[in-house]
Amino acid sequence: MRGRSWMLWLALIVLPVMLLGANTVRNAAGTALTSDAPAVRLERLAPHWRMVPEGRGVADAAGFVLSGCDGVHDNMEFWAGFFAERGRPTLILDSHGPRNLDTAELWRLVCAGQAMPGEERAGDLAVTMAQSDRSDVVLLGASHGGWTLLEYVQLLVTGQVPPGLEGWPAPPEALMSRIGRVVALYPYCGLLSSIDEGDWSAAPPILIVASGQDEIVSTASCVDLADRLRERGARIEIEVLPGVGHGFDQSERSALSPLAFDPAARKEAAALVGAFVSNGG
Repeated sequence: MRGRSWMLWLALIVLPVMLLGANTVRNAAGTALTSDAPAVRLERLAPHWRMVPEGRGVADAAGFVLSGCDGVHDNMEFWAGFFAERGRPTLILDSHGPRNLDTAELWRLVCAGQAMPGEERAGDLAVTMAQSDRSDVVLLGASHGGWTLLEYVQLLVTGQVPPGLEGWPAPPEALMSRIGRVVALYPYCGLLSSIDEGDWSAAPPILIVASGQDEIVSTASCVDLADRLRERGARIEIEVLPGVGHGFDQSERSALSPLAFDPAARKEAAALVGAFVSNGG
């Protein structure tokens, strides 16, 4: 499935979310039936995350990176290394491994929006960030990971607990205060997104790097979202890379993937991200 058919598939999904990870199920109304204690979620995640450089603890994290819907691949290594080289030890947060999702399930459930939506995955970031004592943390997410970051900020802004968690692992305002910059690469901003509530004036600066020829998500939806969030006080920039497709920074590909690695676009994105993060001090 390619091109517009991918966007149509994502836009027309009306099936209820039936699977949201190992211990979370929703009913037809979308209500969470069971939730994790933050400590339980943390215990499940910890064996699957990795620090760059190796050997650093999560308390050292000055960056967190989140992958797209197809799981952790080489682009996460690239971005973690990118930040680490600039003095920010970075944690690659794997939300997929703890949920035991195989490749078929990633594409059929997660990439189709039927499992682990961005707002639920935001709980993974909350419990992990609560373990870090670093301030001026940079968050970067690609595709589904970018969607997750926008949902995470939305939840921090409103104080709503991430679906699938029994409660916040730390006060939302404390977690918010640690974030210096948020970077979302070609994020999903469509119908399944709940991002458009609250006062965003206290949110950290946000950069969206979008693909001008995105085959998977609607770049126009992200431009519209950025405009709406500015009206709510958000400090948000959006850069659209012309002629560039979705997932341009990832060279490892599933046999199911219709996308292509674009090293020139990744270099351009890295320059944008580097300048944005440097402006944060």
